[in-house]
Amino acid sequence: MIDHMQHQLQIIPIPAFKDNYVWLIHNNHKAIVVDPGDAIPVINTLQKLNLDLQTILITHHHQDHIGGVDILLETYPDVKVFAPKLEQYAFTHQRVGEPDNVYLGDWISAAKVIDVPGHTLGHITYYIEHWQNEHQQQWLFCGDTLFGAGCGRLFEGTPAQMMTSLQKLAALPVSTQVFCTHEYTLHNINFALTLEPTNKALIQRHQDVLALIELGLPTLPSTIALELATNPFLRTDVTEIQSSLFLEKPTKLQTFTKTRELRNSY
Repeated sequence: MIDHMQHQLQIIPIPAFKDNYVWLIHNNHKAIVVDPGDAIPVINTLQKLNLDLQTILITHHHQDHIGGVDILLETYPDVKVFAPKLEQYAFTHQRVGEPDNVYLGDWISAAKVIDVPGHTLGHITYYIEHWQNEHQQQWLFCGDTLFGAGCGRLFEGTPAQMMTSLQKLAALPVSTQVFCTHEYTLHNINFALTLEPTNKALIQRHQDVLALIELGLPTLPSTIALELATNPFLRTDVTEIQSSLFLEKPTKLQTFTKTRELRNSY
């Protein structure tokens, strides 16, 4: 049972390193952080907002996503850590994977775990459906699988695995807010425009993102609807993209693979 006296939640990005975001979910009392690669900005934010850290969610094993966990556990020894069951971690944690539902506390709905191999073989995402002000909100914390107008590099998985993983995320409700962990949106949009220069939604997103950056604001979260309209990795059946890749009657996988190859060197 969710405590309705504390159900008004906020989600804020904590900048880390050059372009990482550690996402902080809180109700003005208790807090959850996702992929804390650096503990110091997280601790500073928790202390500034007078929040009690309860839970850490990990999407995959890369250091810029887990580097702050040990210090956070020293500082907040009662914190629970959830991490992918198909990966190895030195810190104490609960191993989770699809179709697990992670109980996060009485103040927030449980998180559904979705397996998304590609960036790493054990990568997972956390999907939350939460009621606020009599409206259901959907939140996806997707690590390095889905980015604003892009997707993660294939360090361990295959193009087929990553494409399948992205299709799973694309099938979520279109109103789902997408909380990626890197500020790559503008660069991804610039690349997408080389493949689909007449996409009006993409052109508009480019203008919107430039305005956000000018104001010093994050370009995230995105939404599934916006990604479906502008993300080339979710648009592998679009003729203009296929033509830009000089592919004749390609499969979706061939289009995806070529797009990822070009993005690697863009």
